[in-house]
Amino acid sequence: MSLRVVHAITRLTLGGSSENTIASCVALDGAGYECILAASFRESDASSLVDARRRGCRVVDVPALGREVAPLADLTALAQIVRLIRRERPAIVHTHTSKAGFLGRLAAVLARVPAVIHQPHGHVFYGYYSPRRTAVFTALERRAARWTDRIITLTERGAAEHLARGIGRAAQYVAVPSGVPTAELRAAAPARHRARARLGLDPDAFVVVGLGRLVPIKGFDLLVRALPAVVAQIPSARVLLVGGGPERERLDALARSLGVAERLELTGEAVDVTTHLAAADLLAVPSRNEGMGRVIVEAMALRIPVVAAAVGGIPDVVTDGECGRLVAPEDADALTAALVELGRDEALRRKLGEAAEVRAESFSAAAAREKLLAVYAALVRDKGLG
Repeated sequence: MSLRVVHAITRLTLGGSSENTIASCVALDGAGYECILAASFRESDASSLVDARRRGCRVVDVPALGREVAPLADLTALAQIVRLIRRERPAIVHTHTSKAGFLGRLAAVLARVPAVIHQPHGHVFYGYYSPRRTAVFTALERRAARWTDRIITLTERGAAEHLARGIGRAAQYVAVPSGVPTAELRAAAPARHRARARLGLDPDAFVVVGLGRLVPIKGFDLLVRALPAVVAQIPSARVLLVGGGPERERLDALARSLGVAERLELTGEAVDVTTHLAAADLLAVPSRNEGMGRVIVEAMALRIPVVAAAVGGIPDVVTDGECGRLVAPEDADALTAALVELGRDEALRRKLGEAAEVRAESFSAAAAREKLLAVYAALVRDKGLG
């Protein structure tokens, strides 16, 4: 008899946490576990829901579950998750992201689930909220860690950042990357000249791509602020920001105020970003916080070097000077200098790109699957669930 697992995530938005969660369910199903994926359905998340179902995931709606703190809705969501757990009677509850992580783990305790895993996909300890609100969330994470058998971080630095804030014990932590199907990505990627033709880009332009939700935590305002100085030294430079979000109008207004609106393209959301990455000379990741940066691995797998802020788990992925450049967070000048250096030196970009392709394999889907299944096998053995 296969072991049943309930996964819980707040929403299946486009992005690394959702893709990682879906991929985890697929890998576990393939290894003989029976997974149920609980999330709050939203119309804007339709493409991710379709993808999850296409890949064989059984997805269940938790209507009251939302990202923002809302006491009445959160209590309703807790009750809905408890009912789901009592109906499905899983051996393991595996929660993802902060809100679903707390409510899902509390529900697992109330329903007396034998084993609990939490996977934060990053953290909210800086860059998101005020110091007071951050302190409250940190206290909640400390409490929830007591209800948790394993905490899966995307990188070793992720574990260190949790432990530094008194969340859990070192023995609870294990690092499992957000696995990228590197071979499939390379097979699907068009050649650079074809990708640029599809996107209407000049074959000789210096193209920097930023990919992610247009929200403050991603730091794309820093990239726009760097653009005038980059253009002054590399006249062909263009920036493509691929993603949707509330910052779109502000970023557009900022580019206009700096006189570089014609050098910035805001493409909107793209389900398949492979063409945009294949067209790029560089990927820029100026984030203020980042769990791992799944798109970093995707770019590296395509031999695209990365310029990224040294925050969160990024330094565990990008080795500075080997497969890209790391810069200080919130430093538009350092970002500019790195972009200009690589923009002027095609041979250096090629060298970094070749090393990046090799480095990406440490974060491949195959590597992630192997590590995740090892976590489950050890937990099943330790808890006597087999």
